[in-house]
Amino acid sequence: MLARQSRMRRGEDFATAVKRGKRVGRPTLVVHLHVCGEGAPLVGFVVGRAVGGAVVRNKVKRRLRHLMRDRLHRLPRGSLLVVRANPQAASARHEQLAAELDVALDRLLRRRES
Repeated sequence: MLARQSRMRRGEDFATAVKRGKRVGRPTLVVHLHVCGEGAPLVGFVVGRAVGGAVVRNKVKRRLRHLMRDRLHRLPRGSLLVVRANPQAASARHEQLAAELDVALDRLLRRRES
């Protein structure tokens, strides 16, 4: 599970990441990254009703949290990262979600460096 201190909880942080951050879209998810400050990276998840019922949404959230736990070290300090699940995430295999998350993070981090 993703550590408590790494979870985004404030609505202001979500809004900042979505409005001011860079965005990369994939068929199963959309990732927003905004870097500001020097604190520990924060990660938030948005899984709407279009993804499915409560059980399906929670399953998708758990999968995404598990995947982000192993990728948290890649984020620069002060990062605000929002991962938004698309309806296709409900039927996606774990490996597909992992691959698309890696592609999205790679693109965002490459854009930030240039």
